[in-house]
Amino acid sequence: MKQYTVTGMSCAACSARVEKAVSKVPGVTSCSVSLLTNSMGVEGDADAAAIISAVEEAGYGAEEKGKEKKSSAVLAATQEDSLKDRETPLLKRRLIASLCFLIPLMYFSMGHMMWNWPVPAALNGNHVAMGLIQLLFTSIVMVINQKFFISGFKSLWHRAPNMDALVALGATASYGYSIYALFAMTDAQMRGDMAGVMAYMHEFYFESAAMILTLITVGKMLEARSKGRTTDALKSLMKLAPKTATVLREGTEVEVSIEQVRKGDVFVVRPGENIPVDGIVLDGNSAVNESALTGESIPVDKKPGDQVSAATLNNSGFIRCEALRVGEDTTLSQIIQMVSDAAATKAPIAKVADKVSGVFVPAVISIAVVTIIVWLLLGQTVGFALARGISVLVISCPCALGLATPVAIMVGNGMGAKNGIMFKTAVSLEETGKMQIVALDKTGTITSGEPRVTDIILADQMTEEELLSFAYALEKKSEHPLAHAVLAQAQKKGIAPAGETQDFHAVPGNGLSGRLNGSLLEGGNLKFIRERAIISDEIQKRAEQLAEDGKTPLFFSRDGKLMGIIAVADVIKEDSPQAVKELQNMGIHVVMLTGDNERTAKAIGRQAGVDEVIAGVLPDGKESIIRKLKKKGKVAMVGDGINDAPALTRADMGIAIGAGTDIAIDAADVVLMKSRLSDVPAAIRLSRATLRNIHENLFWAFIYNIIGIPLAAGIWIPIFGWQLNPMFGAAAMSLSSFCVVTNALRLNWVKMYDAARDKKIKQNKMNEKQEETTMKKTMKIEGMMCEHCEARVKKCLEALPQVDEAAVSHKDGTAVVVLNAEVSDDVLKKTVEEQDYTVVGID
Repeated sequence: MKQYTVTGMSCAACSARVEKAVSKVPGVTSCSVSLLTNSMGVEGDADAAAIISAVEEAGYGAEEKGKEKKSSAVLAATQEDSLKDRETPLLKRRLIASLCFLIPLMYFSMGHMMWNWPVPAALNGNHVAMGLIQLLFTSIVMVINQKFFISGFKSLWHRAPNMDALVALGATASYGYSIYALFAMTDAQMRGDMAGVMAYMHEFYFESAAMILTLITVGKMLEARSKGRTTDALKSLMKLAPKTATVLREGTEVEVSIEQVRKGDVFVVRPGENIPVDGIVLDGNSAVNESALTGESIPVDKKPGDQVSAATLNNSGFIRCEALRVGEDTTLSQIIQMVSDAAATKAPIAKVADKVSGVFVPAVISIAVVTIIVWLLLGQTVGFALARGISVLVISCPCALGLATPVAIMVGNGMGAKNGIMFKTAVSLEETGKMQIVALDKTGTITSGEPRVTDIILADQMTEEELLSFAYALEKKSEHPLAHAVLAQAQKKGIAPAGETQDFHAVPGNGLSGRLNGSLLEGGNLKFIRERAIISDEIQKRAEQLAEDGKTPLFFSRDGKLMGIIAVADVIKEDSPQAVKELQNMGIHVVMLTGDNERTAKAIGRQAGVDEVIAGVLPDGKESIIRKLKKKGKVAMVGDGINDAPALTRADMGIAIGAGTDIAIDAADVVLMKSRLSDVPAAIRLSRATLRNIHENLFWAFIYNIIGIPLAAGIWIPIFGWQLNPMFGAAAMSLSSFCVVTNALRLNWVKMYDAARDKKIKQNKMNEKQEETTMKKTMKIEGMMCEHCEARVKKCLEALPQVDEAAVSHKDGTAVVVLNAEVSDDVLKKTVEEQDYTVVGID
């Protein structure tokens, strides 16, 4: 997506005009314009010059945002400069200058005429002079606020009227009619018609013209100040970007600007300093505060080999690191870019407001003209009819419609970024809260992804230290992940290997063997050791119980005698069960996907508390599972590995665990920087709160105009006598956008991690209905010998359109088939037997 800065926009009608003009440029596939950040995102292969030309022809200015590679500090400074609130100081000066002339104008026009406040003797009774003074003060106020007229009439010239056009037309009409009344008054005075002079004195609307401009300026200033606060979270991120780094050049420490740091440079960080770029620790140990990026307040211990990120704080210890990612490639820069990109996109719900904004101003101008004509036809004076038309013009507010969605998106996105939850687009922020099914990858998402020793069972007189010592000696030559778990446990307890094994052999899928001081050491699964040592029924029963709990029992023997069992498992994260429970309480169906066998998968599923377990899923099979789940509702996929990327892309919403691979993060719509499953329900809560806030904003924007325009037009005058002064209409208009922006700022107080207020959507009923209509069949199959056989049978069964899921076990000789429609036993049998297996029965 190419991004541009757009200048000259003042309301939603402007952004709609720019969007429409750019969308017509050949080669543009999509265009999104943000009134909030004055930015535009364009997709397609259209030339930048053609896009800028289209914007300029529409009456606005555009400039392409820089493409050159920048450091995180330069990028942050550029982004921060683009978000700097330049409007509020200008509007404040305009407001003060306007009030300096409006106050004496109101004194002469209303104070003297309505409440007989004293004026200089030379002016007392001199109505023409009073009119000239009002003309002078009003003219000055109009010059001070000339921007409304320049922008408004320019938009009319381009046949794309905006909000400034409404203000300009209203003020010009008041000013023009007042000048007519002033000249008519001089004519009456020349003719000696004092009654006529007094009548025309009451036809002056000078104060209305000046008051309209001043009140709209007040509203614009409040709006600009509130809009500036919506980007506070993004600005705080940008301020974190380090400006300098201490690098080693020819063995000497040199402080350089961050732009001079290159990949491969060695830099040092002392306690209390920020880490300048992403890197890997070479020497030293420290505790690093990563709350700036992840929101996690507890410092993370770093040792040689660990990675560190730019803008995180080195709390203690001197560390020497090698730069891995610099400039725009650092994690901080990517986060800043991600939040900025999200602000430049539009949520689907904004389309309704955009369509209305595109025709809103012309419709209001038409209503104002019709209002004036109708009142004139009804016999009212020109002044009365004009006041009603002006009221219609100045009370109408397209800005509230245009700001309703983007301000909420910006605040919601900022809240997410502050808590380590990154929504890549406005669409992802809106849609995440609508998910009905959440599919969780097991390894690295529900579980830690690192096998650990969970249980140690000893045989005979063996001690735990002896067993770990012998197991360490045997396993240290293995590259298997389970071997690493045994080594880590021994090292944790300070146990050294019993010695150096000789004649080491690995039997893939079974076990290991080697000789130590003349003794034969062997380790592996039950089948492997059973053939080499005697295993008692009691030990075997305990091993089966471990397997039932999702743990892998590793048996170890010496010279044909069992030493004991070390159980290893990929343990679930501490917050996983609570996160799953919160998702269920929100009415979401939780599914766990894993390549593990049925027994292990169900054990982990029980611990996590998921609603459904789909086991034996091959790396390329997750995408097809997601496709089938989407038939039941909107699906979010949560994963962290390369093999999760297709499923993340296929899902309605892909959520990547931040500690996962770059490919998974690139494929996802939402990135969880803390790598915690509890951030999934938090993201859904934030999305739902943001969408609710958008609905409130849109309701206010629509209802304000629906109530205000008829009131201003005078529809209720014949019934209730309700009559709206143009000045009160301008005041209402100035506050409408401010109310919308202020309401969006309430999102800063959303409690993302508070499950107490969770409201269930009507998903449980859907799940119940699905469970009622779900059919299962159990097939008894002979000939399956290994996990490859399981995968083969599973793949052929799930290829059938009527089959949602097939759980296959070669150990039990069964395949449990979950159906979404009726299918005959003959079809199921034929499908399996075509793979050279025998189906002996179907229940």
